[in-house]
Formats: sequence, C-alpha cells, structure tokens
Amino acid sequence: MRALLALEDGLVLKGRSFTGPGECAGEVVFNTAMTGYQEILTDPSYKGQIVTMTYPLMGNYGVNLEDLESRGVQVEGFIVKEYHPYPSNWRSQGNLAEYLKASGRLGVEGLDTRAITKRLREVGAMRGIVSTEDLDPERLVRRVKEEVPDMNGMDLVPLVTCQAPYWWDEGVLPEAPDYCAASPTQKEISGAGVDGAGVSPVLYETLEILWKQRSGKKVVLYDYGVKFNIIRSLKARGLEVLVVPAATPAADLLKLNPDGIVLSNGPGDPAAVTYAIDNVRQCLGAAPLFGICLGHQLLGLALGGRTFKLKFGHRGANQPVKNLLSGRVEITSQNHGFAVDLESIPDPGVELTHFNLNDNTLEGLRCQKLRASSVQYHPEASPGPHDADYLFDEFLQAVKGE
Repeated sequence: MRALLALEDGLVLKGRSFTGPGECAGEVVFNTAMTGYQEILTDPSYKGQIVTMTYPLMGNYGVNLEDLESRGVQVEGFIVKEYHPYPSNWRSQGNLAEYLKASGRLGVEGLDTRAITKRLREVGAMRGIVSTEDLDPERLVRRVKEEVPDMNGMDLVPLVTCQAPYWWDEGVLPEAPDYCAASPTQKEISGAGVDGAGVSPVLYETLEILWKQRSGKKVVLYDYGVKFNIIRSLKARGLEVLVVPAATPAADLLKLNPDGIVLSNGPGDPAAVTYAIDNVRQCLGAAPLFGICLGHQLLGLALGGRTFKLKFGHRGANQPVKNLLSGRVEITSQNHGFAVDLESIPDPGVELTHFNLNDNTLEGLRCQKLRASSVQYHPEASPGPHDADYLFDEFLQAVKGE
C-alpha cells in the first residue's frame, strides 16, 4: 500500500505500508541501533515521535512478550528500509507487522532511510506526517506545518505515567490504561500536559498503606515514562521499588522516609514538566537520588540549570561516553532530544561526571552534599551494551549508606 512521508521543510518521500492503511504524525527522529526494535517501539520516551531506523532490515527475529519496555507500543510511527515478514527466531511469538497493527501504529518500508537520516542531521529533527490516506505532497507538507505541534514546550509525561502507585513484581504489570491502544490524537498530545493537566495526584493514605506492605530497603521511583528494565535492574539488587505517578507530591513521598529516590526516563521537553521539577527540588538532600534521561534533565533544572534542544538528539546503542571519575570510555544506549547546560547550574558543588565524546554534551553529573547523581543515557540498556550497569551498584551503595 502506497505511503508518503512529508517533513516540515518540504521533503516528501515515497514508500509503502506493511501494516495496512493509516496515518501518523509527530517529530521524526532516527535511531542507529541494529537490533532491539521491540524495546525501541515500547520505550515511552518515544511518545510523540516517528522513529526511523538506520539499520536497513527490521522484523527478521519477530516479537515476543518478554522484550517489552512498557505496556505497549509508544512510538507514533515506524519507518524502515526493508521489512522482513517471516521471522526466524526461537523466541519469536509473532511478526512485527501484526504487532504494530494490533497497536494501531503505522509501519512503512521502502523509504530512503539514509536520505531521511542525512536530512535530519543537516536540518535537525523535524515534524512530519506519514500517510496512506492523504497522498497529495503539497497538502501533506502544509498539514505538517499547521497540525503537528513542536516538541519544544511539550509535556508528554501525562500520556505515559502510571495512573496509580504499585510495587514492581516481575511478570505482574500494574493496573493501568492499555497503552497498546490507539495512538492519541495530535490535539490530545499538544494539550496533554499543560501545567500537569491529566496527571492525577495520589492520596497519601494510599501511599502509606502500600509502603507498609514491604520490608527491607525500599526506594520510590517517579514514573515519567519508565522503561521496565530500569525497575528490573533495581529489583535485581534486592531493592523494593514503589512506582508512583509523575505528579505525586514530594511532601507525601518524604513522609514515607524512603531509602532512595529514582527519577525515570520519559518523553517531551523537560522544562515543560514544571510540577516534576518542583517535586525533585523538594526531594534534594532527603535521600540518595538517582536520575536517568528525563530524570537527569529534571535534576539539572531542579538544581537551577537550563536545558536546551539538541539538533537531532542521541538515539541508538553505540554512543561513546567518557567517565571522568574512572577515566573509562563507555559505549552507551541513548534516547533523548534535550540536554542539560552544566554551566547554567549555579551551585559550585555540582560536578561533571560524564560527557559525550561525539559532541561534548553533558552526560552525567553529581552533587555529593545532596547525595544526588544522574546520567543522560540508559544504564539499563535494553537494547544496548551493559557498560554502564555499574551505576545501579553505586546507587545501591548510596542507599545502604556505604
């Protein structure tokens, strides 16, 4: 089935849908990972985005129920050079096309993914529409400019956070809306998080009842769109993890006296998630705090810094990062379009711990007096290398007071 991709700068490319008729809109970005497409598709940090894969062949090992990073597909659309309809893998439980189709997401192949990637690198990440329904190139470009919101100023956290707090137990998903359902409209996306709209606060009584159900070292994880493997990585180290919605008041969490606080990854513009910034600011110094991706950006903002939008972002499983504390270079998994400006943070006690060897942007910081640290990349990987897995061990040591 014929499909068109239109970008806001006027570029229009032809392809074909491998998931049937449909249309999707969002910010068009590219990912350089060669495998792990199911983890990418279900990463909530991609909410509001259409993902282009630079590796040419996708679908060859199928999909399964074990590689989910959230309750369902989060990307708005999926662009590949070539789709392989006959998976061959002992873990496969179905094919990629049917998985996307069941999720109401559009998958297209046959586009020049190299041309898309080069254009995004030259011009920057751009808004776009992929459609099998509107095949008029000029009208499609016009619609991109008129209908698709810019990622700057967008709070998409309300679309991906959990609706109620829960303890993580492997294999037991929380009761929450099925995010595998049809994609929200652009109107819903653009109005999702204005001043936290759509994020319901949690009653302290609910938190207190849950908190008393577990013993041992207990940490609270703010869910801004958390990847499951972050929670798994914490649980693997013996920590009990209480996952809470993004707008849960910090004052209520601190009454629980948690052994640690984790700020998860998530989508959108960090500066727009003002309620989260306020909560993080209140948590500083109360317990060891560890931020990942969006959580890292929110920590930087809570410390008084600024964030800025990268030209085309870092997305893939091969980003080189220098650890200034150990002197080692780590190959990391990343997915972000914004970064923290370290020089904008007024506190001299905040120090740079990691930086990106491709563009020298900030990849990690810490403030020892506040027992807070964070990284811009994904130490839990999934997909990607495990070079940075040690960061969870360091957080465990901080939780234990070692």
